[in-house]
Amino acid sequence: MSSDTSKEAVSVMNALIETCRDGEQGFTAAAARADSADLKQLFSTLATQRKTFTHDLEVEIERIGGTPADMGHAAGLAHRGWMAVKAAVSADDDQSILDECERGEDYAKKAYADALGKTLPSDVRPLVMRQADDVRSAHDKVRDLRNQHRAAKPQDHDRPTT
Repeated sequence: MSSDTSKEAVSVMNALIETCRDGEQGFTAAAARADSADLKQLFSTLATQRKTFTHDLEVEIERIGGTPADMGHAAGLAHRGWMAVKAAVSADDDQSILDECERGEDYAKKAYADALGKTLPSDVRPLVMRQADDVRSAHDKVRDLRNQHRAAKPQDHDRPTT
């Protein structure tokens, strides 16, 4: 593998690490604020999943001779999809939390799609593809729960007037 390919792969994986860290923090905050025990469990599970993703990416970066990112990078600081989650969960409303988690997952899906559009070593690509599949699955689960929650919630226009 050329040094340029290795540098690009490290850069791509470091961007994913930041996305995963954002997701871990967002899901941890969501778990702490959710009312529903089922949502608390789901968000805790997804936070753990993102922590594992981060670790797996760090191992691969070190294996190819790179240095994993410690903290945020400039692009992540400028526009982090999960930042809204951390702010919204202070509302302590499951619908708001689900809305923001779904938005955060939109960001994560895009980050993985972007990563898969870049040059990655053939032995790293399967890991990124598996993680991308898991991110899409988590996104769809959160989206479906958000839609179910919204459908079950009484609407203002459905309430009788007095």
